[in-house]
Amino acid sequence: MIQGRCRLWNLTLCALAFLFIYNLILTMKLVYSPECHKHQTPVVKPVKPARQKCEPIGTNQNTRTFNLDLTLGRWDNAQRYKLFDNILVGDRFAPLNDLYKTCLATQSSLDKLPSLAEVASHWSGPISLALFAASGPELDALLSYVAYLRKCDQGIRDRVSFHLGMARERLPRTFDLDEDKLEEMDCRKPLEVLRNLYEASTMTASRWRTKLAYPQNHLRNLARKNCQSKHVFLTDVDIVPSRGAAEGLDVFLEQAKCPGDGKCAYVVPTYEIDERVRFPRNKSELVRLAEKGLARPFHHKVFIYNQYATNFTRWQAHSNDGPNIHISHPVTNFEFLYEPFYIAPDTVPPHDERFVGYGYTRNSQVYEMFVAGYEFLVLSPIFTCHWGLQVKRSRPPWREHQNNLNRKQFDAFKREIFAKYNKDPLNMMANHKT
Repeated sequence: MIQGRCRLWNLTLCALAFLFIYNLILTMKLVYSPECHKHQTPVVKPVKPARQKCEPIGTNQNTRTFNLDLTLGRWDNAQRYKLFDNILVGDRFAPLNDLYKTCLATQSSLDKLPSLAEVASHWSGPISLALFAASGPELDALLSYVAYLRKCDQGIRDRVSFHLGMARERLPRTFDLDEDKLEEMDCRKPLEVLRNLYEASTMTASRWRTKLAYPQNHLRNLARKNCQSKHVFLTDVDIVPSRGAAEGLDVFLEQAKCPGDGKCAYVVPTYEIDERVRFPRNKSELVRLAEKGLARPFHHKVFIYNQYATNFTRWQAHSNDGPNIHISHPVTNFEFLYEPFYIAPDTVPPHDERFVGYGYTRNSQVYEMFVAGYEFLVLSPIFTCHWGLQVKRSRPPWREHQNNLNRKQFDAFKREIFAKYNKDPLNMMANHKT
């Protein structure tokens, strides 16, 4: 009985061993057979292209794809703002930086962005534009409007490189670009398109400004440092240069001899013009508008010291001084609060990013240039214009609040400038209390 059981047990073990070896051989054959991969069919998931819904990073393959990954970017020194370089690059932006000596660097929020089309139509060189979005919905609207401008304007599509800044506390995780709506946007109605984007996102053009300061100096540095040419023309997006300025500056800078140690900033006179007139074709036409009261120096009624040192009377006195760009005169009465738009090598001091919002933003940087020994030289016959004759109005409380905060920051700033250069040409330290 016991022997029978042993024989049965041995047969069972033999059967199990045979099955194990057989399965092992089949498995090895399947793994190493070249036919295995031939018959695999890849699974292709259909993708709906109507929206660019992004946590992902895009590639610059067309006018609507943004190289933007919101989990990346770089922080400013205080880690208050995240900055993104070259989220969408003009098709000819890189070669234009080699072709032209001057890159126009500018900045904007969504509400001022329609001005870009006129700037691009006047400036044939490269344009570096830093944008600010205050929230996720505004980012969606901003990117949609950038895509719309590129779709409708060849100059913007060719020449402009876009960059982005956002506040840390309002940084979204994703962005959403609705391409179906983009196709419906009428190229003949840029202001209506912008208004519809605001309405769709339930935003207003200035609602966020009451609580969130616009980081002008961050954006200026962002735009400057993404220019690739030697010289930078630093402006605001609603400051429109005269036609042909980029080509004229190439000729001028080729032969310009900067006196002293090469620290020259070339000031471009800026006027505000009545919205009922056409943009001046040349300096002579601009001077005639000024004589009729249809143009005047920028901020002349709002804050005269903003541009006063440029000496517009001297500049206007020679309205027929030829087409070639040349130095009209030096700035001899420099004073604090002077804020010219100028052309200079991108070795000038950066804009101090402690100044956020309004007040002491541009003039602090120009003041440091003056202390550092830069000479300001006014050019002719080129100019820039801002649409609308501005009048002095009571400022909103949030703007005055920002100005007061920056005034307190300036006290420390001027001490640092004095320590850095050991100069005080405007006696800024004379009344300083230690």
